[in-house]
Amino acid sequence: MQFNILKCHGSGNDFILINEYEELLFTEQQRVILSKLFCNRNGILGADGILFFQNSKTADGKMRIFNSDGSEAEICGNGLRCVGRFACELFNKNSVLIETLKGFSQVIKDTNIYQSIPTYQAELNIISLASKDIPILIDSDTLINQPLFTNDLLLTAVSMPNPHLVAIVNDINDSELEKIGKLANQLPNKIPDGTNVNFCKIIDSNSIYVRTYERGVGLTNSCGSGMSASTLVTCLLGYNSFNEPINVYNHGGLVICTPKLIKKDKYSVFLSGNATFVLSNSIKFEFSNLDNIIQYFEKVFVDEIQNYGRFIEYSTQFQGKLI
Repeated sequence: MQFNILKCHGSGNDFILINEYEELLFTEQQRVILSKLFCNRNGILGADGILFFQNSKTADGKMRIFNSDGSEAEICGNGLRCVGRFACELFNKNSVLIETLKGFSQVIKDTNIYQSIPTYQAELNIISLASKDIPILIDSDTLINQPLFTNDLLLTAVSMPNPHLVAIVNDINDSELEKIGKLANQLPNKIPDGTNVNFCKIIDSNSIYVRTYERGVGLTNSCGSGMSASTLVTCLLGYNSFNEPINVYNHGGLVICTPKLIKKDKYSVFLSGNATFVLSNSIKFEFSNLDNIIQYFEKVFVDEIQNYGRFIEYSTQFQGKLI
């Protein structure tokens, strides 16, 4: 079989996008195989996950996201922006409604976050602080700025609706984050479905830095839902205010999150950032012979890659002035 793929990224969180809008190309088992095969960093492509764009009866399209370990995630904020851009350009629209595993998200073409950087905003609106929605097995209904693993690390649990634990820290230590991230995903009696873990550093008023250990992936350049969860937590704990845009720096650049308190216990986060196309090509292989995969390169989006490189330099320099 032969099919097209698009390599793309949001804040360095990179994906392989496969268009299944006209017809479904793969079975569920084949999607798991593809995610493990194509996302392998030592393989032919390498990515944090695969985005499958499909038809929807109730929206402009449907996004399914499979992590590099073959597991399926409920949502992906960075992936939503990439799928949103793809759908907007496919249908010649500036706004699309995307169905996800747990609901719907409006994605709109936004003002460029930096010169010549295609920017899209995704609304994450299925948010809960209830421990049962994480799910996390604790004695209280919520976990807000409380110890869970160690007494010196205070965590807040948020469902975006994928599960997140957020810690406000003075400094971000990758080794410590990876240790906590692995631990949180090896406790079936406490966190049966695993969770993403985020370390968040307050840089300045309305500016934070977030680093995420993603369930099913590991340390990533960024995580859209993780950055959204972190901004929400900074508002809950009084570091920032609702309805105010927050600059969120990350290993992959910068996004802007605006958490909103709709009503008691009802929240939304508007996540705005790049949706960058890297390359498109076609893949030819058979599932019966995965050792024989042929790639036909079609286009490298050189300008987008170079423009994003300049954006990384800008965000790194500006972040350095704040810390």
